[in-house]
Amino acid sequence: MTIKTKTFDASEYLEDEETIAEYLNMALDDPNPEMLLLAVKNIARARGMAQLAHDTGLGRESLYKALSDGAKPRYDTVLKVVRALGVKLHAEPIRGYTDNFMKPDRFIGD
Repeated sequence: MTIKTKTFDASEYLEDEETIAEYLNMALDDPNPEMLLLAVKNIARARGMAQLAHDTGLGRESLYKALSDGAKPRYDTVLKVVRALGVKLHAEPIRGYTDNFMKPDRFIGD
């Protein structure tokens, strides 16, 4: 008996803003920075690249290039795309985070 498998495609499951937002949050939590771009790309495919290009004011080719593997899109491009997808990015404090980087005495005598 042969078992047929299908490659997993996250874009097939991204049907509403709540699911999309949770998917983006998971990508933001991942230590690999490329996961955010992959998540945005999957969401864009789920919503339709042509419509997203129209909604963002970007050309379709520019959008594909910005979301291609290994791309380093500008922040404003990512922000336009995320907003056009109907979600927003936000920050929250990390519980137990004790980095001294931003304490004022760190800058004295640098």
